[in-house]
Amino acid sequence: MAIQSKILKNLNTFLYFFSLDIAIFVTKVSYLCKGGLSFLSFYMPYLQRVVFYFYKRRGWEILYVFLTNYYIFTKKIKLTMKVSNIASKLLLLIVILTFLSSCKKEVVSKSNPLEVEVIEVLQQDVRLESEYTGQTFGQSDIQINPRVDGVIESLNFKEGSIVKKGELLYTIDPLQIQTRVSQAQGALAESQASLSKTKSDLDMVEPLAKINALSQRELIAAKEAYNASLARMRASSASLENARIELSYCKITAPITGLIGISKVRVGDYVKPGALSVLNTISDMGDVRVRFTVSEQEFLRIFREFNKKDSSLKGVGESVTLKLSDDSIYPQVGKVSFADRQIDPSTGAITFEAVFANPDKLLRPGQYVKIGVVSDVRKNVIVIPQRAVIEMQGIYQVYVLGANNKLEMRIITPGPSFKDSYVIEDGLKAGDKIALGGSKLLENGSLIVPKTVNWQPGQADANTAQIK
Repeated sequence: MAIQSKILKNLNTFLYFFSLDIAIFVTKVSYLCKGGLSFLSFYMPYLQRVVFYFYKRRGWEILYVFLTNYYIFTKKIKLTMKVSNIASKLLLLIVILTFLSSCKKEVVSKSNPLEVEVIEVLQQDVRLESEYTGQTFGQSDIQINPRVDGVIESLNFKEGSIVKKGELLYTIDPLQIQTRVSQAQGALAESQASLSKTKSDLDMVEPLAKINALSQRELIAAKEAYNASLARMRASSASLENARIELSYCKITAPITGLIGISKVRVGDYVKPGALSVLNTISDMGDVRVRFTVSEQEFLRIFREFNKKDSSLKGVGESVTLKLSDDSIYPQVGKVSFADRQIDPSTGAITFEAVFANPDKLLRPGQYVKIGVVSDVRKNVIVIPQRAVIEMQGIYQVYVLGANNKLEMRIITPGPSFKDSYVIEDGLKAGDKIALGGSKLLENGSLIVPKTVNWQPGQADANTAQIK
C-alpha cells in the first residue's frame, strides 16, 4: 500500500505539471496569432504565482488565485478572436482539472514492520593483533657468481626448477685457463730439473768440503743454489695447483639444494668475477623467513608490557599469523626468531624476523605479506560487528532494540578493530541487542520484527549464521 500511495503521489504531481505545460503552450499559440507577446509577459507572473501556491498549499487558495488573476487578465485585455476565447476557456478548464487532481486525498497506508536481523552483543576476552608489512626470504638465498672470466659455454639446468647440491649449472670456456695450466706444468717441470741439478752439485761438494778439497764458500753456494731451486719448484707447483683450481671454476655447480631462478646470462655472454656479476640465485624453500619492521614507539610499548610480571603477552611470539596479498590467511603459524640489534636511524624502526614452514612451497622469496602479532589482550570487553555501526561525521551510532520491538539510535564509542568487529568502550552493555542494519528504511523509533542470529568475530558472512 505504501508503494501504491507513493506512485499515486508522483502521478498526481506529473499530471499537474503536464497540464500546466499544455496551458502555457495553448496560450502562446493563441496570442502569437494576434501578436500577443505583451500578453505573455503580463500573464506569466500570475501563472508562476499559481505554481507557487500549488506547490506550497495545494488547497482552495490555488483556485482563488487563479480565478482572481484570470478575472484581472480578462478585464485588461479584450479577447476579440475566437481562437483567443477558446484558448482562455481551455486554460481555465485545465487549471481547474489540475486543482481537482491535486486536492484529491492521498491514500495513506501503514506499511508492515520490517524484518531485521539483530544480534546480542558479545562480552569476551580479545587478543588484539597489530599488522606489519613484511617481505619473504628463503631459508637460504645463495647468489651464483663466476669466479673466473670467460664466455658462457652452456646452461645445464631448467630455469625455475629444483636443483640438487653439486649439480652442474654453467660451463665457462676453459681454453684460456687450460693454457695457464699447461704453462704452470712447464714451469714446474723446469724447476724440478733445476732442483735435480742443484741437488746433484750439492751432493758432490759436501764430501770434498769435509776433506778441505773445496772451500766452505763453494759449499755454501751449492746449498743456496739447491734451496733456491727447491723454492722455485714449490712455487711452480703452487701455480699449477692454482691454475687447476681456476680450471675447475669453469664448471659452476649448485652450492645447495633449492629452487633456482631465471638465468641472467645466456650462452655466449662474457662474464667476469665480481659481486655485481650475478648469474642466478638458488633459494632453499624448506622454511621461509619474513622480515618486518616495528616502529620505535610500538616496540617500547610492547617491550614494557612484555616484561611486566604475569604479562598476558608472554608467548605471543610463538604464534604469528601471515596474510597473503589476496587477504587470505596462510595456514601455517610462524614464530618470531630474532630482532635486530639496533633501531634503524633512517626509519626509526626495528627489524624483526619470523619463520614459517613452507611444506607446499606456496611462499616464494620477494612476496610482500602482512604479519599479525598479538600486541594487546583485553578482558571482558563488548564486541559488535562493524557493519552494525553507522558513522557520520565522526559520530558512531547503532540501533538498539528496545521495548515493544522499537529501535533506539544510540551513540557509542568504538575502540580498536578486532577482525571484522569493533571493541566498544562506551555506549553498550552486556545483554543489549542491536540491529545489523543494511536498510535505509530504519530510523529512530522504527517498529521491526526482530530475527535473532548467532554471530562471532571473524565470521565470513553473517547471512549464513544459524537462526535461533
